[in-house]
Amino acid sequence: MSKIIVVYHSGYGHTRRVAEVVAEGAGAELLAIDAEGNLPEGAWDQLAAADAIVFGTPTYMGGPSWQFKKFADATSKAWYTRAWQDKVFGGFTNSASPVGDKGATMIALQTLASQHGGIWVSLGLLPANTKAATHADTNHLGGSVGLLVRSPSDAGVDEIPAGDLDTARRYGERIAAVTARLRAA
Repeated sequence: MSKIIVVYHSGYGHTRRVAEVVAEGAGAELLAIDAEGNLPEGAWDQLAAADAIVFGTPTYMGGPSWQFKKFADATSKAWYTRAWQDKVFGGFTNSASPVGDKGATMIALQTLASQHGGIWVSLGLLPANTKAATHADTNHLGGSVGLLVRSPSDAGVDEIPAGDLDTARRYGERIAAVTARLRAA
């Protein structure tokens, strides 16, 4: 079985909930970036041993949270030694607005993975873009690069749209399937 890590920062708990669902779908372990932008003891070794790494961050002011960015900057040691070369990567972001400049955050995550020589896994789901579509539909936000989630600013963690959580689970499953296929090759 592939070893998959979901490394994420969550400011208010919404992104943590999404990370949990992605991890459930992928059979992954969770690594939380704390409020100061640090990882727990042993986390760098866990990331080094992983076959796949999934990045998760809220979108704040058109980009990843500063805590996630601190983590991303700290990956330069792994970058320099090519420690994550050819690992599988994926990513997700969450913001209060339907768009909220989440695309800029996704490109930042994809770029980080590419700098490490990684293999990026897209969402792989068609968008729910008909008039009849609702927040309960899978990929109702129409993502393709990775997972997009909306958590309105006045919504609790338990109010994340069902369609977003279903999309998160399916994205985790896709990352696990792609990782397994590449490991078998």
